[in-house]
Amino acid sequence: MIDEVLSKITECKIVGVDEAGRGPLAGPVVACALYPRVIIEGVDDSKSLSPEKRFELFQRIVGNSDVAVGMATPGEIDRLNILRATRLAMMRALNLLFEKFDPDRVLVLVDGRNIHLPFFCMNIVEGDKKSYAIAAASIVAKVVRDSMMEAVDELYPSYGFAKHKGYPTKYHKDMIKKFGSIWLHRKTFRGVIG
Repeated sequence: MIDEVLSKITECKIVGVDEAGRGPLAGPVVACALYPRVIIEGVDDSKSLSPEKRFELFQRIVGNSDVAVGMATPGEIDRLNILRATRLAMMRALNLLFEKFDPDRVLVLVDGRNIHLPFFCMNIVEGDKKSYAIAAASIVAKVVRDSMMEAVDELYPSYGFAKHKGYPTKYHKDMIKKFGSIWLHRKTFRGVIG
């Protein structure tokens, strides 16, 4: 992982930022900004971990890191577009994290490309495979978002949110056709609008 090398070169704290939920038809996009105080064994790209392993690591990460979560609502996603809404969620997370320490001596590592933030920042393609801080942030963002979608499933069980978490599965699209969209759906996304 490149965090230690970048920390030595820049003499900065390394903060990782990642998101969960850019592709779904429903729910928020959730971002996590994370400064690890301790390296937890087994942390990896959240998509490569089972839900059980993700949750176990989530608990250990949160107990050993400075963590902040931000999100953008489905309405904000529709109004801004998903890229701008993702950036908004990341800014909300970073602003919360930087209430805890000075951002002047921080290098923010962001998973992906072309996400410009007003901090000393570096975009890393597949960063959740290359940076510990980004991988840890990806786990937190994924667990938080999945938990939200599971909670919403109790209110709207017909849509199956607990299973697909809002992603465009055949079942989810069939339920949108059958019942229509709800406030949680992204009205500008293909699959919701037709």
